Amino acid sequence: MTTITDPTWHVTRTRALVAENDLTALAGHLYTHARLCRDNPEVRAALRPLSRPDVARLVQAMVAVHRRDRSRKWATLELIGQLARRLPADLTPEQLQDLAAYAVEEPYSLSPTALETVARGMIAAGPLPAELVAVLVDRSDESQRLRQLMVELSGPQLDPADPWARQMLTELPTLDPAWQRLVGHASTAAMARPTVGWSTEASRLLTAIDPAETREVLGRWLAAATRTPHTPPTSANADLLRGLLWLVELTGPTPEQVRRIAGLVEAMLRRLPGIGPACPKVANAAVGVLGRIDGEAALAQLARLSARVTYKGTGNEIDKALDARAAALGIGRDEIEELAVPDYGLTGVGRHEVTLGGCRAELLIDSTSATLAWHNESGRQVKSPPAAVRRDHPAQLAELKGLAKEVTGMLAAQTARLDRLFLAQRHWTLTGWRQRYLDHPLVGALARRLIWLIGGVPCGWADGSLRTLDDTPVIARDDAEVRIWHPIGRPVPEVVGWREWLERHQIVQPFKQAHREVYLLTPAEETTGTYSNRFAGHILRQHQYHALAAIRGWTDRLRLMVDDSYPPTARELPRWGLRAEYWVEGIGDDWGADTTESGSYLRLVTDQVRFYPIAAAQNTSHASGGGYTSERWTGTVPADPLPLDQVPPLVLSEVMRDVDLFVGVSSVGNDPTWSDGGPQGRYRDYWASYSFGELSVTAETRRDLLTRLLPRLAVGRHARIDGRFLVVDGDLRTYRIHLGSGNILMSPNDEYLCIVPDRAAGRTGEQQFLPFEGDGMLAVILSKAMLLANDTKITDPSITQQIKPGG
Repeated sequence: MTTITDPTWHVTRTRALVAENDLTALAGHLYTHARLCRDNPEVRAALRPLSRPDVARLVQAMVAVHRRDRSRKWATLELIGQLARRLPADLTPEQLQDLAAYAVEEPYSLSPTALETVARGMIAAGPLPAELVAVLVDRSDESQRLRQLMVELSGPQLDPADPWARQMLTELPTLDPAWQRLVGHASTAAMARPTVGWSTEASRLLTAIDPAETREVLGRWLAAATRTPHTPPTSANADLLRGLLWLVELTGPTPEQVRRIAGLVEAMLRRLPGIGPACPKVANAAVGVLGRIDGEAALAQLARLSARVTYKGTGNEIDKALDARAAALGIGRDEIEELAVPDYGLTGVGRHEVTLGGCRAELLIDSTSATLAWHNESGRQVKSPPAAVRRDHPAQLAELKGLAKEVTGMLAAQTARLDRLFLAQRHWTLTGWRQRYLDHPLVGALARRLIWLIGGVPCGWADGSLRTLDDTPVIARDDAEVRIWHPIGRPVPEVVGWREWLERHQIVQPFKQAHREVYLLTPAEETTGTYSNRFAGHILRQHQYHALAAIRGWTDRLRLMVDDSYPPTARELPRWGLRAEYWVEGIGDDWGADTTESGSYLRLVTDQVRFYPIAAAQNTSHASGGGYTSERWTGTVPADPLPLDQVPPLVLSEVMRDVDLFVGVSSVGNDPTWSDGGPQGRYRDYWASYSFGELSVTAETRRDLLTRLLPRLAVGRHARIDGRFLVVDGDLRTYRIHLGSGNILMSPNDEYLCIVPDRAAGRTGEQQFLPFEGDGMLAVILSKAMLLANDTKITDPSITQQIKPGG
């Protein structure tokens, strides 16, 4: 005998009631047996012949039954939700009222599509009930179309804490209603990249607004969004930002807007205290837009960001965009980065001249920044833009200042790219190199301060031509090979000669090249064989170390005081098939004293440097130590570390130089306020040994340079080199400044003198020639020396109380 628990009976019964169009009986049957009918595909197939108006009547009938009898709630709600997906757009007023009331009573039963259908039907008859609006707001995160509807009704649900959001909320009511619909659509950009459907609808909405107005308004909002955020944008704000980016993309962005898009990448990656990057998903969306925009402007910004962005996720997106552009052009990644550098309309290498009225402005590249030099109507150079320029040419003045800022940013990016050439092992023909480097209006300002090998002959640029060490002009064939010069493996007289050549020609290199530190294998490393302890046992400030590692192209994860494992800080060198690792671990066990509020260690202790094949299994160690071990994951190749004598000398030297930089910058030994050894004095011995101990290779380079420069400096009359120290004879005391840490001992009895350098150290006071950029500690040491040479004129009480007799 057939029973009501037999699935075939429900199929037969449903088909019969559908054929009879007895919707009241069908509603009762489905309600009573909702649990069995809900998941039966044959029952759903039996309901399919119903027209959409019939579905509306069926749903209305089931809602009525549900209100009378709620005994079968969950299965009934789900079945009503399934049926309501086929509601027609033209519901009757009675159906709208019933379904709206049901949506309020059971806010999660109807699908977002059904809710939108009911809401739009209600809007046609008048304002929506507040209770229904509350349901729509609550469910809007589930559907782009619901979110768009809510924006159309009440404007975007933005957090006005963001200045750009506040500006939008202020401006929207003053704009054409078409903007409300466009912004509503932009707010639905919850996906990583625009779909075809999203872009099609956006293009349709854009046709309702004048293109010039669209470009102006979107540009204004985009400019506002690039200001540094103080808090992460909310989900709604972030989605709308993505939507605005995609709208700008569809309108064909101007070069200025392209710069704004790149600026938004950097703004959204700005690190916020205790949070990290403000909003990587918006940064990634902006990179995606740059990757899809054709033309030199977008490519140039991608190349600039490639050298500046250190956040790994966004860096990967930039790499993908550049690789895709390189593949489309059929060239290598290195070449695309070279071709991507714009000339910014510069009229010569490192200079640009503009006439505004009767005044003249020169944009000059000085070292690694661009500055504006002004000449008034009489031709006299003045410190600031003449009044006539500010009054009559404000737009052109703003454009020039923007150009100087943009060129400065690109110079920083290109300096970092050129510094990577040592390990990239790039080479060019003389003709190609001249075009992309020596004679390029922007890159040439950097390349002309470096040393190159042309046909194997070292040469530099001076007095308008390429010259050898003895200043003989270089003559070479157009197809001669050009490489960047590195001091490793070069004869010592040649290296010393180029250092003197730079000083003779007063050339400031954008980074250390002639004075670059060289790290050769030591006897201790020959003994250990597969690892180096040269930089082991140091205590580093973790967050400073983490940021610096990212800048230098290393991968590092912040270590938390938790039960978790972490890989070592590593740098992959695909051109060499190697991976370098620097082993570090968190130090301390006192939460709060040794960690931030979020639990990340404040300090690390360092261990070995090792090299592995690039495909070798990843090593990991517990956050608080315990030794690194090799993980043998499927698909990886477990391997022992490589003997250090098998690592190419150039690779070994450059990796060790990076590690020396990490220690030299982020060691707690550099902190002059740590004379008590830090928390509870636990690191006093380390601080003392680092602050006044043996010099690193970097510090030795600093000592050698100061030995030659001191006789030419005014402070040289009061200073001399003595081993590890720059000794300064003041009127009150004699001071010994350590050439590694910059910390100071003073006579008598080597008392410690604490001087905290300010950020402007080296930028004020005596202007001294230094043959390279980038050694901040050297500037600090010279600044302290100049201060202490005139110790009777010091007025800072925090210093005078220490240096006065009996102080």
